[in-house]
Amino acid sequence: MEENLIVKLTYEFALKIIQYSEKLEDKKKNLMANQLFKSVTSIGANVHEAQSAESKSDFVHKMKIADKETYETMYWLSLCKATESYPKPENLIEEIEVIKKIIGKIISSSKNKN
Repeated sequence: MEENLIVKLTYEFALKIIQYSEKLEDKKKNLMANQLFKSVTSIGANVHEAQSAESKSDFVHKMKIADKETYETMYWLSLCKATESYPKPENLIEEIEVIKKIIGKIISSSKNKN
């Protein structure tokens, strides 16, 4: 079976966010850790679920949910970056931006297919 790039990227990104969330928890930033954990795991779960979609519209719908969650994740990460007492998210913001672009491209190309 051929490897699916977006499934792989979202899974690997979720693992990185889990590690980052643990750093947040170490600093007693549990609310932020929980928000990030929820939004990122939702991205991967919806991308993964889209792979067994019942129809093209179901696939697009699941990917749109994943896309919305990328915006939420970008928001939480930008707050972490801007808050002095939080561990810096390093390259995580750039990685979620790449994932967002790929998901956007998948959505637009899926809508354009006949």
